[in-house]
Amino acid sequence: MTSSRLLAWCLLLGSVACDPARSKSIEPPPTTEQPSHQQWRLVWQDEFEGAPGTPPSPERWNADVGGDGWGNAQYEHNTARTENASLDGEGHLVITARKERYQGNDYTSARLNTRGKFERAYGRFEARLQLPTGKGIWPAFWMLGANFAQVGWPECGEIDIMEHRGQLPAIVRGSLHGPGYSGGENVGGEHVVSGGKLYEGFHLYAVEWDPDRIRWFVDDVMFLEVTPKDLPANRRWVFDHPHFLILNIAVGGNYVGPIDGTTQFPQTMRVDYVRVYARAE
Repeated sequence: MTSSRLLAWCLLLGSVACDPARSKSIEPPPTTEQPSHQQWRLVWQDEFEGAPGTPPSPERWNADVGGDGWGNAQYEHNTARTENASLDGEGHLVITARKERYQGNDYTSARLNTRGKFERAYGRFEARLQLPTGKGIWPAFWMLGANFAQVGWPECGEIDIMEHRGQLPAIVRGSLHGPGYSGGENVGGEHVVSGGKLYEGFHLYAVEWDPDRIRWFVDDVMFLEVTPKDLPANRRWVFDHPHFLILNIAVGGNYVGPIDGTTQFPQTMRVDYVRVYARAE
């Protein structure tokens, strides 16, 4: 990949950043239990079974490689090494951010995506995750429109299923980015998770995406719903075509700010599984 193409890839895929002070937050719906799994049929999954130290399935995942800030002033160089993304032999994928000098960056991490391997519009997209912690640590589970190379970002659309600021260990955010409501102007909302800090155990993060709405869940509790009427005036709903999945840990960046002396390394995000469902007929 040429340096110009790599930069374009970084800028396009680094768009998960947002500035909460300028983001449009939707009034959260009443928090309700949503025992809706019987409405779905499984169409794709990765349970991360395999020997310890082996890389994630190359049939399911690509590794983004580079360290130019990813459009968000991030510090890390994302690699394809097993030091940054590997199976633990106990049914988990472990993404690890490390403090180490590598290819001109002071930190390494990993960012995995399913581009060209699994892309889908509509359904339930979920991952069971144990998040990292620390000031400036930025894990995310998100989706990007598969047509981004043709139409660019944010025209392609971006769905942030979960992003988290490590300095706020009980808060997650879900959001949408599209033309006229991207970056710091995204549409979304935050949720305070009850029952302890997110780095202390696994939680289930999901969206249920239909043609006319997207709903966000943590542990099957819905905390956000966005429909076309929630967009800024005269803005288009672009969530009508396949997206691919992304899992990553960023170090620093516009959304989380810098790390400081309290941030410990390595930091890990453990992924128990990723599953995608279609609505049952």
